[in-house]
Amino acid sequence: MIVKNQTISARPLKNNDSFKVFFRIIKMSLKYKWRLIFGIIAIFISSGFSLYIPLLLGDAVDAANNLLGDNSEISSINDSRNHLYFICILLLIASIGRGTSAMLHVYLGESIGQHIGYELRMLYYEKLQRLSFSYHAGVHTGDLITREILDVEGIRMFVQTAILRLIFLTTLIGTGTFLMLKTNPTLGLLSLSFVPFVAWKATSARLKLRSNWYALQDKLSTLTKTMDENLGGIRVVRAFSAEEFEMEKYKKVSDEALDLSNEQVSIRSSSISLISTSFFISMGIVLLVGGQQVINGSITPGELTQFLAFMSILLDPVRQIGLMINGFARGSASGGRLFAILDLEPNIHDEVDSQDIVVKKGKLEFRNVSFTYEGDNHETIHNISFTIDQGETLGIVGPPGSGKSTIAHLIPRFYDPTEGSILIDNLDIRNFTLESLRHAVCVVEQDTFMFTASIEHNIAYGNPWAPDDRVEKSTHHAQLAEYIERLPEKYKTLVGERGVSLSGGQRQRLSIARSVMLDPNIIIFDDSTAAIDAGTERKIREELKNLTSKTTTIIISHRLSSLMHANKILFLEKGRIVESGSHDELLELNGHYKDLYDLQNKARGKM
Repeated sequence: MIVKNQTISARPLKNNDSFKVFFRIIKMSLKYKWRLIFGIIAIFISSGFSLYIPLLLGDAVDAANNLLGDNSEISSINDSRNHLYFICILLLIASIGRGTSAMLHVYLGESIGQHIGYELRMLYYEKLQRLSFSYHAGVHTGDLITREILDVEGIRMFVQTAILRLIFLTTLIGTGTFLMLKTNPTLGLLSLSFVPFVAWKATSARLKLRSNWYALQDKLSTLTKTMDENLGGIRVVRAFSAEEFEMEKYKKVSDEALDLSNEQVSIRSSSISLISTSFFISMGIVLLVGGQQVINGSITPGELTQFLAFMSILLDPVRQIGLMINGFARGSASGGRLFAILDLEPNIHDEVDSQDIVVKKGKLEFRNVSFTYEGDNHETIHNISFTIDQGETLGIVGPPGSGKSTIAHLIPRFYDPTEGSILIDNLDIRNFTLESLRHAVCVVEQDTFMFTASIEHNIAYGNPWAPDDRVEKSTHHAQLAEYIERLPEKYKTLVGERGVSLSGGQRQRLSIARSVMLDPNIIIFDDSTAAIDAGTERKIREELKNLTSKTTTIIISHRLSSLMHANKILFLEKGRIVESGSHDELLELNGHYKDLYDLQNKARGKM
């Protein structure tokens, strides 16, 4: 079967979908309610101190103005001087209080974000462990890795850069606006003249940034995918001297990602610049009109100073609106992409009333089983039926694409049949829990995967607490013990990434040892000795003969010498059983099996 890897859809969310993402993240934040409550309290305290500072500055200007006046009374001068000193002390206290509370709400916001990031990473990884083979066959690893890293980071930052910042800006700007309008309605309205422009610019920038974040995350996924493929096939790249081609391919996607990043920076910087410009224009108008009111005696210099100080304090929050907009845009894009995976349900799952399997007889039966891969237009296997009892061996042979591996993958429920049923001891395997079924049924694949760990840990992967003697015994059965004993660190020897330090035959033998050690009820060898020489394979078969005397065994192979000893052999072609019988019976048929047998014998004779 050939499955095309696809990029997961990165469709931008609609506005109502964005709000659903926001509410979902907020709901996660509420799990850490005490951190959130204290963070919001710290925001209120910080805003209060921030808004108190302009009042103190206005009083300080009026007090200083009194000292410079014509009042010659010593007591009045001393009172003004003492009042000015008192204001300085209050200003120092307010500054310390503002800094401390700001630090506290930033720390708590970051703490909530980190906890949410941890929770999302664990949920995401757990979901990937449960999603069915059909899902993993249709998506590239690079897309999944990007979502775990970049999208989780975007959601984590949303708490501090968007939620808490929105509360902070709303409190600071809202309360500041009320105080300014209460003090002087005319100057208050003039100081807020920039708000309509900021609202319009913020809305348009959020929509552009959200769309760009989707496109950028998609390009970064492609970059990860390209690098993953390159590193996985680095030997092929070197063998064909394709380094320049690979660099050009990577550079093309990098350039596209850079263009999107530059566009993001351009949108943010232009928004912040225009917002700041409108703010300073409003401040200039306030200074012009307020200065005239000071000249007319309508307000004191201290009151004008209060307004200008209010606006100066609001300058930084106004600039932060651009960062907040970016936080909302990225949170929307990242949340939409990540939650799309978290909301998926595996095609293969435990049924409501499923129970742990208890194998008594070990009888395996396929009853009119047909299967079609998702997205395929024709059946991979059609109306397959056979029965194999405990202690017996079934051989399956046929040309590539005839459905041999599909049969192997249906038994442990990597996939479910499109039609028909598979039974163990006359019970449908859907009645069993996946975990217990996959402990009872073990598939030894042709393409083995090794973890970056010691040989011992790779063999004991299915049972990490297995005693050493059991691990060693399984390697003897797989004809690998002699090789391991020659290694300097023996079973503690580290296997390189994906087992690159082992030959193909050694990896297959290690995989056989890993499966045999679990002592499964049903074991399936899916062309798992293709890279092993005939002599070693014969020794493995002899070792496993006594070991599997009570095990139901299926051997899938292109090499007839691997399965001619089986009690029954199926010859598959185009997903159908075209011949069935023992080795001798199939030879007497003079059909497909006999042709393949003669061809392989002829090939061996020429060697």
